Amino acid sequence: MRIAMGLSMAAIVVGAAVYAFSPRHTPPLAATRLVMERTQINTLARAGRSLVAAGELGVIARSDDEGKTWQAVPVEPQRHALLNQIVFIDDKTGMAVGHEGLILRTDDGGRHWKELAFDKERGEPLMSIARLPSGTWLAVGAFGRALSSTDDGTTWQRIELAGAEDKHLNRIVATADRQHWLIVGERGLVLASDDAGVTWRTVPAFYNGSLYGAHALPDGGWLAYGMRGHAYRSDPRAQAWVKSEVPVPISMLGDATAPDGSLLLVGQGGIVLRSTDGGSRFAIVRAGGRAALTDIQLLADGHWLLASDGGLRNHDPAAAPAAAGSAARPPAAAPAGAAGASAPPAASAPGART
Repeated sequence: MRIAMGLSMAAIVVGAAVYAFSPRHTPPLAATRLVMERTQINTLARAGRSLVAAGELGVIARSDDEGKTWQAVPVEPQRHALLNQIVFIDDKTGMAVGHEGLILRTDDGGRHWKELAFDKERGEPLMSIARLPSGTWLAVGAFGRALSSTDDGTTWQRIELAGAEDKHLNRIVATADRQHWLIVGERGLVLASDDAGVTWRTVPAFYNGSLYGAHALPDGGWLAYGMRGHAYRSDPRAQAWVKSEVPVPISMLGDATAPDGSLLLVGQGGIVLRSTDGGSRFAIVRAGGRAALTDIQLLADGHWLLASDGGLRNHDPAAAPAAAGSAARPPAAAPAGAAGASAPPAASAPGART
């Protein structure tokens, strides 16, 4: 009897072991879905028909449905450094820059990112990156840092931009033909190039505060904008600058051109400004909340996707515009994702967004 029971137990043990180690089909894991409502987002970009967003903790997310849902994408290695800008030169190739001298590259439309440069000890924040017509990549950032690469990002060399000194360099922008370029930065610094970025000259000072961005206007001129409601319009040579009329003293951090040709600026207080006269005068068309809007993308359905230090928002521009005197309490925009973890205020180069 005991022998029979022992044999039965042994058979059970052997059967359990065989089952435990036998191959079986495992259903694939669902794609990671990010909650984007409260995640700090500093930059938005298009890669073909997809949207790519990045910001706090080095997170990069991709959306194939116009921002309705987002999936985290792999970054190798993940340094958790704040990302400040993503640019794409076509629907596949893109670069991202961030704190600690971080530079990333994608060759598949933002589905995967690999590190090209990182310097935790001496890497000042990089704020902006662009590919010049020569094929050279140029990245700029805090304390006058400028890096160039002539081999598609494999190696980077420190370069000196005359006039930059220790000023923070916040953005690189170009005209549609990519022959004329501006770099704007701290203490009213503007560097201009009229030979596709081969040489740079310092534009005579017209403002002593920080400039956070610039926009090439259809008539060949420029609009430069920055802190406390300061925006300036210039001729194509960037020599003569005239102050624009801005109704509120908020810092402006991003821009876009609407389908009707009007110019949009986004900034603090959830505010979106619009100009229909080439940047001479702006009016408030959306406002509300404490979030600082950092970037804007126009969606296929006519809505605006707004990035901020408090997450993404989907805004319908057909909604009633906010009056200049009611900027503090406008209708709230709908969230672009489910609720998530809270995020700190927008951060970038030291002193770059004060």
